[in-house]
Amino acid sequence: MSDRLRVLPQYLLPKQALTQLMGALARRESGGATTWTIQRFIARYGVNMDEAAEPDPAAYKSFNEFFTRPLKPGARPLADAPLVCPVDGAISQFGPVQGDQVVQAKGHFYGTTALVGGDADLARRFQDGQFATIYLSPRDYHRIHMPCAGRLTRMVYVPGELFSVNPTTARGVPGLFARNERVVCVFEGTGAVRGPFVLVLVGATIVGSMATVWHGVVNPPRSGQVREWTYADRDITLAQGEEMGRFLLGSTVVLLFPRDAVDGRAPAFDAGWAPGKPVRLGQRMAG
Repeated sequence: MSDRLRVLPQYLLPKQALTQLMGALARRESGGATTWTIQRFIARYGVNMDEAAEPDPAAYKSFNEFFTRPLKPGARPLADAPLVCPVDGAISQFGPVQGDQVVQAKGHFYGTTALVGGDADLARRFQDGQFATIYLSPRDYHRIHMPCAGRLTRMVYVPGELFSVNPTTARGVPGLFARNERVVCVFEGTGAVRGPFVLVLVGATIVGSMATVWHGVVNPPRSGQVREWTYADRDITLAQGEEMGRFLLGSTVVLLFPRDAVDGRAPAFDAGWAPGKPVRLGQRMAG
Protein backbone atom coordinates (compact mmCIF):
# COMPACT_ATOMS: atom_id res chain seq x y z
CA MET A 1 0.00 0.00 0.00
CA SER A 2 1.34 3.46 -0.88
CA ASP A 3 2.01 6.04 1.84
CA ARG A 4 -0.69 8.31 0.38
CA LEU A 5 -3.27 5.56 0.83
CA ARG A 6 -2.04 4.84 4.35
CA VAL A 7 -2.60 8.44 5.41
CA LEU A 8 -5.98 8.83 3.69
CA PRO A 9 -7.94 8.17 6.94
CA GLN A 10 -6.21 11.21 8.49
CA TYR A 11 -7.98 13.49 6.02
CA LEU A 12 -11.30 12.18 7.32
CA LEU A 13 -10.62 12.22 11.06
CA PRO A 14 -11.94 15.15 13.15
CA LYS A 15 -8.35 15.95 14.11
CA GLN A 16 -8.98 19.18 16.00
CA ALA A 17 -11.80 17.72 18.10
CA LEU A 18 -9.67 14.65 18.84
CA THR A 19 -6.73 16.86 19.81
CA GLN A 20 -8.87 18.99 22.14
CA LEU A 21 -10.26 15.88 23.80
CA MET A 22 -6.84 14.29 24.31
CA GLY A 23 -5.45 17.58 25.60
CA ALA A 24 -8.23 17.79 28.20
CA LEU A 25 -7.64 14.20 29.30
CA ALA A 26 -3.88 14.76 29.54
CA ARG A 27 -4.44 17.73 31.86
CA ARG A 28 -6.72 15.84 34.24
CA GLU A 29 -5.48 14.85 37.68
CA SER A 30 -7.16 11.48 38.26
CA GLY A 31 -5.05 9.87 40.96
CA GLY A 32 -4.69 6.12 40.48
CA ALA A 33 -6.16 6.24 36.97
CA THR A 34 -3.49 8.73 35.94
CA THR A 35 -0.74 6.58 37.45
CA TRP A 36 -2.10 3.47 35.67
CA THR A 37 -2.15 5.34 32.35
CA ILE A 38 1.42 6.52 32.82
CA GLN A 39 2.61 3.03 33.75
CA ARG A 40 0.94 1.55 30.66
CA PHE A 41 2.51 4.25 28.48
CA ILE A 42 5.98 3.58 29.93
CA ALA A 43 5.61 -0.16 29.26
CA ARG A 44 4.15 0.32 25.76
CA TYR A 45 6.84 2.71 24.51
CA GLY A 46 9.84 1.62 26.59
CA VAL A 47 10.33 5.00 28.28
CA ASN A 48 13.58 5.13 30.27
CA MET A 49 12.55 6.54 33.65
CA ASP A 50 16.02 6.03 35.15
CA GLU A 51 17.13 9.30 33.56
CA ALA A 52 14.08 11.28 34.75
CA ALA A 53 14.51 13.72 37.62
CA GLU A 54 11.48 11.98 39.19
CA PRO A 55 11.50 8.28 38.21
CA ASP A 56 8.33 7.31 40.17
CA PRO A 57 5.24 7.29 37.88
CA ALA A 58 2.98 7.84 40.90
CA ALA A 59 4.61 11.23 41.57
CA TYR A 60 3.03 12.81 38.47
CA LYS A 61 -0.40 14.38 39.03
CA SER A 62 -1.33 14.46 35.33
CA PHE A 63 -0.21 12.81 32.13
CA ASN A 64 1.06 16.18 30.86
CA GLU A 65 3.25 16.53 33.94
CA PHE A 66 4.76 13.12 33.18
CA PHE A 67 5.09 13.76 29.46
CA THR A 68 7.05 16.99 29.97
CA ARG A 69 9.14 15.53 32.81
CA PRO A 70 12.60 17.04 33.35
CA LEU A 71 15.74 14.92 33.23
CA LYS A 72 18.32 14.43 35.95
CA PRO A 73 21.09 17.05 35.95
CA GLY A 74 23.89 15.93 33.63
CA ALA A 75 21.72 13.41 31.74
CA ARG A 76 22.38 15.23 28.47
CA PRO A 77 25.90 16.70 28.40
CA LEU A 78 26.57 19.24 25.67
CA ALA A 79 29.10 18.46 22.95
CA ASP A 80 31.80 21.02 22.20
CA ALA A 81 30.31 22.14 18.89
CA PRO A 82 28.81 25.31 17.38
CA LEU A 83 25.46 23.54 16.94
CA VAL A 84 24.11 20.77 19.16
CA CYS A 85 20.98 18.67 18.74
CA PRO A 86 18.08 20.51 20.46
CA VAL A 87 15.94 17.44 21.25
CA ASP A 88 15.81 13.70 21.68
CA GLY A 89 14.30 12.13 18.56
CA ALA A 90 15.08 10.73 15.15
CA ILE A 91 16.48 12.57 12.16
CA SER A 92 13.83 13.07 9.51
CA GLN A 93 15.83 15.04 6.93
CA PHE A 94 18.69 17.56 6.95
CA GLY A 95 21.06 19.33 4.58
CA PRO A 96 21.04 22.29 2.20
CA VAL A 97 18.01 24.44 1.50
CA GLN A 98 17.71 24.23 -2.29
CA GLY A 99 16.97 27.83 -3.15
CA ASP A 100 13.89 28.20 -0.95
CA GLN A 101 12.93 24.52 -0.96
CA VAL A 102 13.31 22.12 1.96
CA VAL A 103 13.27 18.33 1.63
CA GLN A 104 10.35 16.80 3.54
CA ALA A 105 10.87 13.21 2.37
CA LYS A 106 12.29 11.57 -0.71
CA GLY A 107 10.72 13.35 -3.68
CA HIS A 108 8.75 15.79 -1.49
CA PHE A 109 9.65 19.44 -0.90
CA TYR A 110 8.06 22.52 0.68
CA GLY A 111 8.93 26.23 0.71
CA THR A 112 10.59 28.15 3.52
CA THR A 113 8.15 31.06 3.09
CA ALA A 114 5.21 28.76 3.79
CA LEU A 115 7.04 27.20 6.76
CA VAL A 116 7.58 30.52 8.54
CA GLY A 117 4.00 31.67 7.99
CA GLY A 118 4.24 33.60 4.73
CA ASP A 119 7.05 36.04 5.63
CA ALA A 120 9.04 36.13 2.40
CA ASP A 121 11.63 38.57 3.80
CA LEU A 122 12.42 36.26 6.69
CA ALA A 123 12.52 33.19 4.44
CA ARG A 124 14.90 34.93 2.04
CA ARG A 125 17.52 35.07 4.80
CA PHE A 126 17.75 31.26 4.60
CA GLN A 127 18.06 31.08 0.82
CA ASP A 128 20.55 28.27 0.05
CA GLY A 129 21.11 27.83 3.77
CA GLN A 130 20.88 24.66 5.85
CA PHE A 131 18.00 22.90 7.60
CA ALA A 132 17.36 20.00 9.97
CA THR A 133 14.08 18.25 10.79
CA ILE A 134 13.86 16.01 13.87
CA TYR A 135 10.88 13.84 14.82
CA LEU A 136 10.03 13.24 18.48
CA SER A 137 8.36 9.88 19.10
CA PRO A 138 6.09 9.21 22.11
CA ARG A 139 8.95 7.66 24.09
CA ASP A 140 11.24 10.67 23.78
CA TYR A 141 12.03 13.50 26.19
CA HIS A 142 9.77 16.34 25.05
CA ARG A 143 11.49 19.51 26.12
CA ILE A 144 13.23 21.54 23.43
CA HIS A 145 16.58 23.21 24.02
CA MET A 146 18.74 25.73 22.21
CA PRO A 147 21.09 24.41 19.49
CA CYS A 148 23.28 27.49 20.05
CA ALA A 149 23.11 30.72 22.02
CA GLY A 150 20.59 33.21 20.70
CA ARG A 151 18.50 36.29 21.41
CA LEU A 152 14.79 35.97 20.67
CA THR A 153 13.46 38.58 18.25
CA ARG A 154 10.03 37.27 17.21
CA MET A 155 7.54 34.46 17.72
CA VAL A 156 4.75 33.67 15.27
CA TYR A 157 1.86 31.27 15.82
CA VAL A 158 0.64 29.88 12.49
CA PRO A 159 -2.69 28.00 12.50
CA GLY A 160 -2.94 24.90 10.36
CA GLU A 161 -3.82 21.24 10.05
CA LEU A 162 -3.13 18.63 12.70
CA PHE A 163 -1.88 15.68 10.69
CA SER A 164 0.36 13.15 12.40
CA VAL A 165 4.06 13.90 11.80
CA ASN A 166 5.41 10.34 11.81
CA PRO A 167 7.63 9.20 8.91
CA THR A 168 4.77 7.58 6.99
CA THR A 169 2.74 10.80 7.07
CA ALA A 170 5.80 12.83 6.05
CA ARG A 171 6.03 10.68 2.94
CA GLY A 172 2.29 10.75 2.26
CA VAL A 173 1.06 14.31 2.96
CA PRO A 174 2.46 17.04 0.65
CA GLY A 175 3.90 20.07 2.44
CA LEU A 176 3.21 18.53 5.85
CA PHE A 177 5.46 20.72 8.02
CA ALA A 178 4.35 23.93 6.30
CA ARG A 179 0.73 22.77 6.50
CA ASN A 180 0.37 21.80 10.15
CA GLU A 181 -0.11 24.22 13.02
CA ARG A 182 3.23 25.58 14.19
CA VAL A 183 5.09 28.07 16.37
CA VAL A 184 7.95 29.87 14.61
CA CYS A 185 10.67 31.17 16.94
CA VAL A 186 13.16 33.60 15.37
CA PHE A 187 16.53 34.15 17.04
CA GLU A 188 19.68 36.12 16.38
CA GLY A 189 22.81 34.14 17.17
CA THR A 190 24.97 35.56 19.97
CA GLY A 191 27.83 33.06 20.14
CA ALA A 192 29.65 30.87 17.63
CA VAL A 193 26.62 31.03 15.33
CA ARG A 194 25.90 34.52 14.01
CA GLY A 195 22.94 35.94 12.14
CA PRO A 196 19.35 34.74 12.26
CA PHE A 197 18.15 31.22 12.84
CA VAL A 198 14.68 29.77 13.16
CA LEU A 199 13.37 26.98 15.36
CA VAL A 200 9.89 25.82 14.35
CA LEU A 201 7.70 23.73 16.68
CA VAL A 202 5.30 21.74 14.52
CA GLY A 203 1.97 20.62 15.97
CA ALA A 204 0.27 17.32 15.20
CA THR A 205 -2.73 15.15 15.99
CA ILE A 206 -3.32 14.99 19.79
CA VAL A 207 -0.53 17.49 20.49
CA GLY A 208 -2.58 19.28 23.13
CA SER A 209 -0.39 22.38 23.17
CA MET A 210 3.03 23.88 22.57
CA ALA A 211 4.74 26.16 25.07
CA THR A 212 7.84 28.34 25.33
CA VAL A 213 9.75 29.36 28.45
CA TRP A 214 9.23 33.09 27.81
CA HIS A 215 5.52 32.94 26.94
CA GLY A 216 4.04 29.82 28.49
CA VAL A 217 1.36 27.91 26.55
CA VAL A 218 1.00 29.34 23.03
CA ASN A 219 -1.89 27.14 21.93
CA PRO A 220 -4.67 26.72 22.78
CA PRO A 221 -6.39 29.04 22.08
CA ARG A 222 -6.69 28.04 18.43
CA SER A 223 -8.32 31.12 16.92
CA GLY A 224 -7.50 30.25 13.32
CA GLN A 225 -5.56 33.53 12.99
CA VAL A 226 -1.83 34.17 12.68
CA ARG A 227 -0.54 35.75 15.90
CA GLU A 228 2.83 37.47 16.28
CA TRP A 229 4.89 38.71 19.20
CA THR A 230 8.01 40.90 18.88
CA TYR A 231 10.66 41.28 21.55
CA ALA A 232 12.66 44.36 20.61
CA ASP A 233 11.88 45.86 24.02
CA ARG A 234 12.95 42.73 25.96
CA ASP A 235 16.29 40.98 26.25
CA ILE A 236 15.40 37.29 26.00
CA THR A 237 18.75 35.61 25.47
CA LEU A 238 19.16 31.87 25.94
CA ALA A 239 22.42 29.95 26.21
CA GLN A 240 23.29 26.90 24.14
CA GLY A 241 21.53 23.89 25.66
CA GLU A 242 19.08 25.98 27.69
CA GLU A 243 15.43 24.94 27.55
CA MET A 244 13.32 27.04 25.18
CA GLY A 245 10.01 25.16 24.99
CA ARG A 246 8.11 21.90 25.14
CA PHE A 247 5.48 19.79 23.45
CA LEU A 248 2.51 18.44 25.37
CA LEU A 249 2.42 15.18 23.39
CA GLY A 250 4.97 14.55 20.65
CA SER A 251 5.78 16.24 17.38
CA THR A 252 8.62 17.63 15.22
CA VAL A 253 11.08 20.53 15.17
CA VAL A 254 12.47 22.17 12.04
CA LEU A 255 15.58 24.36 12.17
CA LEU A 256 16.72 26.85 9.52
CA PHE A 257 20.19 28.42 9.35
CA PRO A 258 21.66 30.88 6.82
CA ARG A 259 24.43 29.73 4.50
CA ASP A 260 27.04 31.75 6.41
CA ALA A 261 25.90 30.84 9.94
CA VAL A 262 29.19 29.43 11.30
CA ASP A 263 32.27 31.62 10.86
CA GLY A 264 30.98 32.91 7.53
CA ARG A 265 30.27 29.46 6.09
CA ALA A 266 27.42 26.98 5.99
CA PRO A 267 27.07 24.62 8.96
CA ALA A 268 28.66 21.23 8.22
CA PHE A 269 26.47 18.48 9.66
CA ASP A 270 28.06 15.67 11.64
CA ALA A 271 29.31 12.87 9.42
CA GLY A 272 27.32 10.32 11.43
CA TRP A 273 23.97 11.95 10.72
CA ALA A 274 21.55 10.06 8.46
CA PRO A 275 17.76 10.09 7.96
CA GLY A 276 16.07 7.76 10.43
CA LYS A 277 18.98 7.75 12.87
CA PRO A 278 18.13 8.38 16.55
CA VAL A 279 19.71 11.44 18.15
CA ARG A 280 19.86 12.87 21.64
CA LEU A 281 19.79 16.34 23.06
CA GLY A 282 23.27 17.84 23.35
CA GLN A 283 24.99 15.65 20.75
CA ARG A 284 27.04 17.38 18.09
CA MET A 285 24.78 18.44 15.23
CA ALA A 286 26.99 20.64 13.06
CA GLY A 287 30.09 22.76 13.09
